Amino acid sequence: MPTDYSFMVMKVKSKIAIIILCLAAVASVVSCNFESSIMSNQGKQDIKVRRLDRIEYQYLTTGEFSALQQMSTEFPTETRTLIEDILRIGKMDDEATSKKFLLFYQDSTLQSILRDTEEKFANMDKLNEDLTEAFKNLNEMFPKIAVPTVYSQITSFDQSIVIKDGSIGISLDKYLGFDYPAYKEFFDENQRKKMTPKMIVPDCVLFYMVNAFPLKDFEKATQEQRDDHIGQLLWITNKVVGFRAFDEAPLKRVEQYVHKNPNITPQELLGEEE
Repeated sequence: MPTDYSFMVMKVKSKIAIIILCLAAVASVVSCNFESSIMSNQGKQDIKVRRLDRIEYQYLTTGEFSALQQMSTEFPTETRTLIEDILRIGKMDDEATSKKFLLFYQDSTLQSILRDTEEKFANMDKLNEDLTEAFKNLNEMFPKIAVPTVYSQITSFDQSIVIKDGSIGISLDKYLGFDYPAYKEFFDENQRKKMTPKMIVPDCVLFYMVNAFPLKDFEKATQEQRDDHIGQLLWITNKVVGFRAFDEAPLKRVEQYVHKNPNITPQELLGEEE
């Protein structure tokens, strides 16, 4: 059964709240598969983001049916998750769904978002390098964690990161930058500070860790234990990416604990030591 992480939102009013809410919102349909994320040590693997968003852009701006067919052929699971579970437009086997999908994005604002996203992320080389380095670091800390496959999509501001079956889906339209005009209508200043390209890798690592290390005995856990668990994941994420990506309240208690116990390992912190 998927784990409900809605408790993580209670005391945190920034991007961390948004992404955990997103995870909880799709938990029943985008399964957090622990088994697929914990595997044998695979060593360093280069990550190259697979560009579903480019084919999606082609279909949604031209209406070319061949582009939709390419989405379904090259990204069958990802396309179904996008249309059925995230956007909730309809079932893939319904002939009307493809038209609904196309019409949904004909709104002028969404068309602008499509164009701006493709322009902003025309080149993903640096992101590929940063993802590769981050998950190499994570794999060194937790050798049994598999290196994920990663793809990109556009979800009309619906999700930031989606985890399913050992893969990570990045919604590029949620990382267009603090000053992106359309954000001001839907997100407050603190939220927009986290909606930058710099936060893609930290969000990917955090989501993947939430998936791989769910809180044990969640139903019996106190609020303090729940806060400590997300704080531990935030601390490890910051360590993995090499900068202070997150500075939320649950992190501070963990930092105090680590300061008093400087030799503690990430495995010990999470209670995952062998």
